[in-house]
Amino acid sequence: MRMKPLDPKRARTYPLRRRRSKVATAAFARPAPPGTSLRSFLERLPRILAADELRAAARAIADSHRRGGEVVVGMGAHVVKVGLSPVLIDLMERGVVTALAMNGAGIVHDFELAYHGATSEDVAAGLDDGSFGMARETGEFLNDAIRDSAARVGIGRAVGEAILRARLPHRRLSLLATAARLDIPATVHVGIGTDIIHMHPGADGAAIGAGSLRDFHLLAAVVAGLSGGVFLNIGSAVIVPEVFVKALNLARNLRRRVRRFTCIDMDFMRQYRPQVNVVGRPTAGGGRGIALTGHHEIMVPLLAAAALDALGRRASQRPR
Repeated sequence: MRMKPLDPKRARTYPLRRRRSKVATAAFARPAPPGTSLRSFLERLPRILAADELRAAARAIADSHRRGGEVVVGMGAHVVKVGLSPVLIDLMERGVVTALAMNGAGIVHDFELAYHGATSEDVAAGLDDGSFGMARETGEFLNDAIRDSAARVGIGRAVGEAILRARLPHRRLSLLATAARLDIPATVHVGIGTDIIHMHPGADGAAIGAGSLRDFHLLAAVVAGLSGGVFLNIGSAVIVPEVFVKALNLARNLRRRVRRFTCIDMDFMRQYRPQVNVVGRPTAGGGRGIALTGHHEIMVPLLAAAALDALGRRASQRPR
């Protein structure tokens, strides 16, 4: 027997006014005329989805700073490569960013900018003849700094202090030197073999491992005080999300009540580990997870400016 089509003549309908709609004209964007201030521009964004989350992220950063809470930036090396160090350094100088955590590649670009004023090489061209990653000064400086003191003070502090001692010409552009100068925790989390300096003869596996483990314990101490604060993961798809969730677990295992904080993930695309280990699982018991998707070179300055605007005069710079 052939099946007959359903006849919709008796389908039930209802008045549109009775339906709960998720979008109303009151939430729409308003055009920004020439000369619009940042505050007015942000207010004119639609009160929908990512625009609302951008404002919420800025408010969370501002609120944490007002209360004297933590604003921790975890990051991949791409953040440095696209020229965002001055934006983060400004937030550190103002006392807004209270700690940094980065992967092993971050120290490469941070050093090269401080030493040479330039970084990032053509990997494909160098890989063809084996010259990729073999810049002498990069390998020698970073491996020496790690071998000399990383086991005692951690990789982040060791490299930052070495840059300051050497008075590198562009040290004002160094995140790690700034952190050392301001006495802000800066941690580096390394996978052995993932970074170019591991190919150099001066690489010391014991020193790298000891320094990175010390930095993990330091990050756990920072995360233990994260209640009411903010953790941002900017551009790290694997290392920082994995390290963060373990640091959080260690703090809670040691009976630190770390609850009700904001986790913000920022990257070009949604990735599995940041979604579960930054946005989702850590805030499941309270707090808020926010994912902002877009190019770092646009989104990071926008979020920083929005947070500083929310703070107003409270975000005055520290004396240098």
